[in-house]
Amino acid sequence: MSNTPQITDSHCHLDFPDFDGQLDDIVARAADAGVTRMVTICTRLRNEPAIRAIAEAHAPIFYAAGTHPMSAADEPLTSVDELVALAQHPKFVGIGETGLDYHYTSESAAVQKQSLRIHIEAAQRTGLPLIIHSRAADDDMARILTDEFRNAPYSCVMHCFSSSAQLAKATLDLGFYLSMSGIAAFPKSQELRGIFAVAPIDRILVETDAPYLAPPPYRGKRNEPAYTAFTAKKGAEIFGLPYEHFAAQTQANFDRLFSKAARYKAAA
Repeated sequence: MSNTPQITDSHCHLDFPDFDGQLDDIVARAADAGVTRMVTICTRLRNEPAIRAIAEAHAPIFYAAGTHPMSAADEPLTSVDELVALAQHPKFVGIGETGLDYHYTSESAAVQKQSLRIHIEAAQRTGLPLIIHSRAADDDMARILTDEFRNAPYSCVMHCFSSSAQLAKATLDLGFYLSMSGIAAFPKSQELRGIFAVAPIDRILVETDAPYLAPPPYRGKRNEPAYTAFTAKKGAEIFGLPYEHFAAQTQANFDRLFSKAARYKAAA
């Protein structure tokens, strides 16, 4: 393992039933693949205690919490104070995931926008990065993120980025990050790979979104953090770099954006 380049799965969902009773093995396989850190994401705040317990029980696992846009109409609207309070935990490293999803839940657009602005203010107040889910909502997403950034700067990652070149440019222009998931390794994702190829390499993260979106050769099967390595190897190809160089760059990027996780590692 010591000779394997280290990378971080910046976004996964280890509380999902797909992983019940398997987390020790999941973490061990991740380590064998060089995935030495994971950020598991809470998408409904009522589940936060369970996600927190996972992070507390496993040294390589950090967590973030928020209300997923597809759940915004079904969950109690959170408050900035609630998110700020949760963020006091030493392994709580990001705000979200939040965002806009008009593909499946356009009827709840108004509450999604309200929820998104609450999460943005929490990111502004805590200094933690905002974790954004965006689907079929590029114009509203670019406008809200830009308007709120002008009010008060904050940091952000566009998780599992698979949107337009225009949204990529709008968010990169704000200094935000794009996270590369298994979608970037799908054979038909050439247009998406082109968007990543022209992005600043110091603004790229890698993730699984496990248990979803497994990259080849596991496409169609349950995803897990170890498979981040397959996406990262595709990322190295996209940028024309040796794998170890691309891995080191994404680690530096993660440490810069998720600085609380980096500091925790240094203090551990």
